[in-house]
Amino acid sequence: MVMMLIVAVSVCFAGTAFAAYTLNPEVKDATPALLKASQIGVRVNENKAMAMLPNKDAILVMSFGTTCKDSREKTIGKTVADIRAAHPGTKVVLSFTSHIIVDRIRAKEGLTIPTPEEALAQLKKDGYTRIALATLGIFPGMEYDYNAAVYDIYKDQFKKMTLGTPIMYWMGQENQADDVAEFVKAFSTQFPKLGAGDALIVMAHGTPHPSNAYYSVVQARLDRAKLGNVYIYTVEGWPSIETVVEILKEKNVRNVTMMPMMMVAGDHANNDMAGDEPDSHKNILKKAGYNVTAYIHGLGENADVRKLFVAKADEAWNALVNE
Repeated sequence: MVMMLIVAVSVCFAGTAFAAYTLNPEVKDATPALLKASQIGVRVNENKAMAMLPNKDAILVMSFGTTCKDSREKTIGKTVADIRAAHPGTKVVLSFTSHIIVDRIRAKEGLTIPTPEEALAQLKKDGYTRIALATLGIFPGMEYDYNAAVYDIYKDQFKKMTLGTPIMYWMGQENQADDVAEFVKAFSTQFPKLGAGDALIVMAHGTPHPSNAYYSVVQARLDRAKLGNVYIYTVEGWPSIETVVEILKEKNVRNVTMMPMMMVAGDHANNDMAGDEPDSHKNILKKAGYNVTAYIHGLGENADVRKLFVAKADEAWNALVNE
């Protein structure tokens, strides 16, 4: 098996670590496919043909984006501001991976937020030679696959490029940090106090990607943290709202607080979760006999969660600037 040929290492620079893997030194004839498969954690590429170019560094932040201006400013905007504050004097560019959202914001607000591809083309034109890619993804799903594809396609156009990880990536395996437990700790700072008849249900997005399994890991960490009746469900994956309703019945819950586990409080939070339509999650719960309260704030409004995003951006940066 490929993984038997890979060993975990935590590479440290100036007191800050970035987590990555490296091939077992016994492997003397690694094929390109094996080398690519071993790229886990923070990814680093150096183009030796550009080694003599001067260093001109930038951080490119990649987010899915949102057309909800107010939530965008409170969440994505604040997170990018925190990354800029952590790297004074460094150019930090925000990009949105959703081309539809980019087009809608341009048409509605007259504001141009580039796609990652557009941002990299401009950075290259402006003479930047080393780029740290940071993601505002929650875990490595389809969005992170897009981020990784951008890295793979553009990495050789620059002297050096790195790609950071989402805030939930490692789970405590192979001597790595438990990102999921750290996320639960940060996320739970906004949880309400729960009594015996109370529950908090956390709405995530859901995905057809195999990374949907992360939600089970999040649930396991929530259970381990002993935070009371806290359950995760998804809009477009598993577990669903119906799955959680069955659990609430078993636990004799009467009062339910709903909360999004998404970067922004956009359409899913305001409509799917807490909307007035008969099929909104709020009304499904009310029809089932529960007293329902909705907490409509994106993860980016939580200062402790923003610190996790900044730390992940720092990992990509440290991998970029340390030789």
